[in-house]
Amino acid sequence: MRVGITGHMDLAEDCTDLVREAIERALPQEGPDLIGVSCMAYGADWIFAEEVLEAGGRLEVVLPAADYRETKVWQSHHEHFDALIARAATVDVMPFELSDPEAYAAANERMLASIDKLLAVWDGRPAKRRGGTADAVAEAERRGVPVTRIWPDGARREHED
Repeated sequence: MRVGITGHMDLAEDCTDLVREAIERALPQEGPDLIGVSCMAYGADWIFAEEVLEAGGRLEVVLPAADYRETKVWQSHHEHFDALIARAATVDVMPFELSDPEAYAAANERMLASIDKLLAVWDGRPAKRRGGTADAVAEAERRGVPVTRIWPDGARREHED
């Protein structure tokens, strides 16, 4: 079973345990037959990666661009990011130099083309920019990829309007 993730990067710190529990419940109990595919954005993607590995599954990573780690991962998070990447079965870097909306959209498309199901840690709000969570959900639905929306009671984003 190949499961992908899309989700918000700015989850409020006090609700990450709620999101983690919801992801754990939503993951198929496939053990080593579980393959989790992630573009490794901070937040929901990292929680998903940890849960896939904890469940005994394989992690496949699709990074949007060559500069992703240096420009999009806070320096204080490099060690954690590097540890997750080191545990990945594969790491595919998209052919973009810069991490921008075009690169994110392409990485989402690559991820969506390779999965059986998408988990979406999403508050249900429309997209503010190309390549974000809402766009990934819309594209999955257009492709006929089943989407499980995860937004447990009490979940919220750091910078909600």
